Order: sequence, then structure tokens, then C-alpha cells
Amino acid sequence: MEIDVKICGLVSTEMLDVAIDAGAAYGGLVFEPRSVRDVSMEQAARLTQHGGDRIKMVALFVNGSDELIETVCARVKPDMIQMHGDESPEMVGRVRKMTGLPVIKAIGVRNADDAQSARLYEDVADLILFDTKLSDDPQHVLPGGSGKAFDWHLVKNVLKRPFMLAGGLNAQNVATALEQSGAASVDVSSAVESQPGCKDGGLIREFVAAAHAPLG
Repeated sequence: MEIDVKICGLVSTEMLDVAIDAGAAYGGLVFEPRSVRDVSMEQAARLTQHGGDRIKMVALFVNGSDELIETVCARVKPDMIQMHGDESPEMVGRVRKMTGLPVIKAIGVRNADDAQSARLYEDVADLILFDTKLSDDPQHVLPGGSGKAFDWHLVKNVLKRPFMLAGGLNAQNVATALEQSGAASVDVSSAVESQPGCKDGGLIREFVAAAHAPLG
């Protein structure tokens, strides 16, 4: 089974083309003003239109309001929603129903209890993404894109269905991360950048190739 790769924090059509050519399955668009990867509605709409049916574009929010999510869905037309804050299972289910789109729910992991909390979302989210938990309050520390890893063993066998892994992944460790976690897909952002917010085509190609390489 080939591992699906998501390149998150895309801001240019050039790097989107590189991601597609490299074989990425998903491209991430960040709607969070505190992030260096934040995109405008106009940028995001151009990227989604440019990607067309070649890649699934994911709109990422951190505790985004219903109004913001609805506006992005109307103007940008993403293929999926990613909820990367401390959204409740009820909110995830409501957004899924409101938008009619599949939802990825990110779960921050620092310990075994954090990993087990993902089970609360199994029936409402289409895909669970495990990422590194940096703080209990995402309003003070921006979750995601930190380049920091967690203990990947913590998420193995927690869920009964395929899940996505993020947090400190790079071309050198992604094979180990996949083996230790049992993930079916991976998400990367900072490790494929030459500087914060600036994607590097060579690093994107290197990461996707490493993720697609046979395990073992």
C-alpha cells in the first residue's frame, strides 16, 4: 500500500505543481493569521483552481468560526476541511454537516492519554491526524508546523482505521515514523521549507520519495 502524503502550508502555484509532480495526494492551505503560512482567500482560490482534480486541497483552521469556514468553502472550494485546534467532537460533526465536506481532525499528542482521546472523534471525523502537542492551549502556542516530533509508538493501534501522522517528520525519519506508528498517511510542512513559510521543491520531492519507499 502506497503512503499518501500531504504537503501543508502551500502558498504558491509553483510549489503546488512540485508537490503534484512528486506524487503528493493532498495540499494544505492554512487559514490562521498567526501562521507564516497563512493564505488569503484570493491566494487559496487560485491554488485550488490550479490544482484542479490533480490533488485534494485541504483548508486548515485552528478553532475557526462557522462564518470563516463557510466563507472559505464558498470562495475557495476546498476538497476537505482540517480542524487543528481544540474543537469538540460536536463541533467537528457540525462542521462536517454544515459544509458537506470530509473533515480531518488533528489530535495533539504528548502522552498516551492524548493519543487515546482520538477515539472520541472516530465517529465524526473522516480522518484523524496525530501531531505533536506543544501546549494545552492552542490560543497561545500555534499547533502544527513546529518541526517537533513526539513518541510515535503512542499512536500505534489506538484507532481501528487508517490515520495520518505529522510532527517533526522529514525525509530521514519518515520510514521509521511509519513503522513505529502504523500510520497510513503523513503530513509535512516545516521540513520541506528552506526557511519558515518558504517551501523548497527539492525537499518536497525528497520527502515524498522517502514516504513512498517500501518499508523495511
